[in-house]
Amino acid sequence: MAYACICHFFVVPLQPQRLINYMATTRQELIEELKGLLEQDVMAVKEQVDHIKTQFYTAAQEPAEELAAEENETPQQDPLEEQFKQLLAQYKAKRAEVAAVVAKEQADNLARKQAILEKMKTLAEGETDGVMANLQSMRDLQAEWKTIGDVPAPNVQELRKAYQRYQEQFYDLVKINIELRDLDFKKNLEMKTLLCEAAERLQNNENIVEASRALQQLHDEWAEIGPVARELREDLWNRFKEASTIINKKHQAYFDELHAKEQENLERKRAIIEQLKAINEPLVNGQPINAKEWEERTEKIQALQNEWRTIGFAPKKFNQSVYDEYRAECDRFFHEKTAYFKEIRDAFNGNLKRKRSLIEQAKAIVEEAKAKTESGELTRDKWAEMTSDMQALQAEWKTVGTVARRYSNEVWNQFSETCDAFFNIKREAAKEERIKAKGERVAKAVKAATNQGADGLRRMRDRLQQEIKTAENNILFFTAKSKTANKLVDSMQKKIDELKKQLEDIQQKLDAEE
Repeated sequence: MAYACICHFFVVPLQPQRLINYMATTRQELIEELKGLLEQDVMAVKEQVDHIKTQFYTAAQEPAEELAAEENETPQQDPLEEQFKQLLAQYKAKRAEVAAVVAKEQADNLARKQAILEKMKTLAEGETDGVMANLQSMRDLQAEWKTIGDVPAPNVQELRKAYQRYQEQFYDLVKINIELRDLDFKKNLEMKTLLCEAAERLQNNENIVEASRALQQLHDEWAEIGPVARELREDLWNRFKEASTIINKKHQAYFDELHAKEQENLERKRAIIEQLKAINEPLVNGQPINAKEWEERTEKIQALQNEWRTIGFAPKKFNQSVYDEYRAECDRFFHEKTAYFKEIRDAFNGNLKRKRSLIEQAKAIVEEAKAKTESGELTRDKWAEMTSDMQALQAEWKTVGTVARRYSNEVWNQFSETCDAFFNIKREAAKEERIKAKGERVAKAVKAATNQGADGLRRMRDRLQQEIKTAENNILFFTAKSKTANKLVDSMQKKIDELKKQLEDIQQKLDAEE
């Protein structure tokens, strides 16, 4: 008699992909990472995709939003987000396509295995007289069973139990050669011992999630292997179960620690939200905030945002809601800030427009003064009128509010220089008028002195020499170096030059008479 050797291949468990930390990854890099995952088995990368999706939508976008708000731009559609959504849609479509194929295959496999079980049941419940003739049929059914792939998860345990039950019933029914039965038991013992050793080695795997998945693969293999000698079954199973228990406890401890950390992260995030609400409290209550306070609060908001980015995930059921609440508080602040500074910018722009208008009006007065001065058309009344107009512009300038800092010095310098140009023209015109009048007086004095003879010119010469000497002595007293002192020195020097010119004219007359 021959006995079927019920053996199964030992399947090396698939190594699950390790989750990558994308905390410091940019959104563009996340998109490239997602593209790469789409080229892989989409059914094996779900955790990676979910991780990328969560990180993409929690990435730092506030500086860009704040910049768009500061520049008074209407928010535009985010091209990166659109590209990311398209990739997610491709991913979902691929998963759906694969899932449909897998579901069809699993349904077919279920039907095939159920058919095999019906045949095994018939063999296991058959008469003992014909059991030896059924050995090859049982072997064929077992071989076919091994070639069949996965079935729907809800049916796995039921099928395994039925398969093992009919298998054991059949071989308990078979009265075959003890040596061949022992040989079969020995091979099964070797395979299950290997599974025990593999389970014990998993205890040293630091990646507990990976170890837990590998352990499940070992259990799947255990269920497919036939029985061992009855006296060894309990001890062997206890060895395998003890190794499994250690892994399962580590797995549970890992997730307990993970959940505790997620709860801690949730509390930290809620604390940040409360701080954001405190910063936003004046906005909610309609209290005014000045520009300095806006900047101070902005620094606090940005510090909280930076802290938020360092915190890991909260529990899954709270993760999205707590983020939405956080996002709403940040958006409230920056929306109000944008509106506030837009109002200020509008006021600054209005003030800048008014000041530039005043500059143009002042320049027009200066150009008119230049033109009429050169043509000699300016009268005292016209000078008074233009001076009044210029002073009116200066008075109006003082009533105009501030402008943006980058324009403040520019417009003030333009206006100030234009005003100075006007009054310089006025002073020069007045000085010319005084020189002309004085020249006329000097001419009259010279004429009178000439009429009085050679003595009248000499007396005038002596008087001018004395005035020049007095003026030159006085100029020595202005030792201070200041704008005002320099102007006085320049004025006195011009007076001395005029006196010397008059002295030179008189001396020429005296020389001519002699």
